[in-house]
Amino acid sequence: MQVRNVRSFSAAKADAVIVGMYPRTRAAAGTAAVTKALGGWVGGALEAAGFEGESGQTTTLPNPTGSGPQTVVVVGLGSDLDVESLRQAAGYGRRVLPDRVRTIATTLHRIDLDGAATAVLEGLAFADYVFETYKSKSETRADLTVELIGGPSDVETLAQAAAAVSDMVWFARDLVNEPPKGKPPLELAERVANVAAGAGLSHEIWSGDELHENKMAGLLAVGGGSDRPPCMLRLEYSPRGAKQHLVLVGKGIVFDSGGINIKSTEFMATMKSDMAGAATVAAGVIAMARLGVKTKVTAYLALAENMPGGGAQRPSDIITYRNGTTVEVGNTDAEGRLVLADALCLAAEGDADLIVDVATLTGATKVALGPKIAGIYARDADLAERVLHAADSAGERAWTLPMPTDYRKWNESNVADVKNSFGTRYGGGIGAALFLEEFVSDKPWVHIDIAGPAFVDDTEHYILKGGTGYGVRTLIELASSMAG
Repeated sequence: MQVRNVRSFSAAKADAVIVGMYPRTRAAAGTAAVTKALGGWVGGALEAAGFEGESGQTTTLPNPTGSGPQTVVVVGLGSDLDVESLRQAAGYGRRVLPDRVRTIATTLHRIDLDGAATAVLEGLAFADYVFETYKSKSETRADLTVELIGGPSDVETLAQAAAAVSDMVWFARDLVNEPPKGKPPLELAERVANVAAGAGLSHEIWSGDELHENKMAGLLAVGGGSDRPPCMLRLEYSPRGAKQHLVLVGKGIVFDSGGINIKSTEFMATMKSDMAGAATVAAGVIAMARLGVKTKVTAYLALAENMPGGGAQRPSDIITYRNGTTVEVGNTDAEGRLVLADALCLAAEGDADLIVDVATLTGATKVALGPKIAGIYARDADLAERVLHAADSAGERAWTLPMPTDYRKWNESNVADVKNSFGTRYGGGIGAALFLEEFVSDKPWVHIDIAGPAFVDDTEHYILKGGTGYGVRTLIELASSMAG
């Protein structure tokens, strides 16, 4: 994305301009000069279109003046405008324009909100995303150019920051949207590692004998049924002067058939997205490096494919982890927590100030919170609140859910320390979080279940159907807050 300032509406060279309107005011957002430049025709045209300025409402008008962009998109700002709804407004404005429109002017950044310009740039970039790798008629598109009418003086710095975030949100979406055949665990690890190396991160990949040597029991068990072997990818970002160490863990099941406890067709169709946690973690730490966040970050991506092959784990098998914990496999479709346990063992052995895992872990959390809100679980309420605040600041919806200790009884096993299936049909998200707690020792730890917002069925504002890149911005905000 290219960004530049222009002095006035008439000086804009863009194909279209996006402006905003509050309810009932019939006034385009921005300076009086911009409103005057649009001309008196705007009010009458909006009146004729029945435009009320409500959030999510858009109308497209031809510019009759012959000066400036020839298409005017007016987006509703709603009554309770904040930075996230401004980001969404920019996304709505971009989506109503054809893909062929590659130069867009806007006045939305003139809204009196801290971070307005960055939010507008992000919203435009997020909404400009397409996944056309496998479309026979896809065309190479030119970069999007954004003209900020009367933009801030530090536009270049803002543009670089917005690009660092939006590029990595796109990267996460690409990884999730990639069909399962195109992302075997080892190939996915190498793809991520190459991008990470370009941002200055170091990496290490364990596979084959290295998984056995390092006692990665969960990965070996879950990946045993696939002819595409599992692996563990470790990424390291160590900026000079960092005082805090954040360790991130991502679930990376590249396809989840359910294993021997095979899923129904209905639930298997979107299981290419079961590695969204790993995609989020990878994209997040790479974005942190590009932004220069002063927090040390170690990331573990546990990558495997869950298939019902001849080497697959069986219900009633027992797994012994590197920390000595034994697990009875109650359900091979509860595999995500098994591979996360490997990574959490590694995370707990280090000097982490905070461990955060991100996973599309349970349908139960999605049932509780719906498709747009992630669940935050932590045994420490202050830590949960800290991550929730990061999500709020990033404009990503999340909510805290409890971890009652008396629920642990439903994770008990008669033959092992713990079982990976919850002993009641209710509260499955809590059961998964309590299971993960077994592997983090006494380290500060938060679990984020993104089963709902990581992959969506409908397009809305800057979110397109498919992988969303949810959580990348939250992790950046969290790491930034730890930098002080």
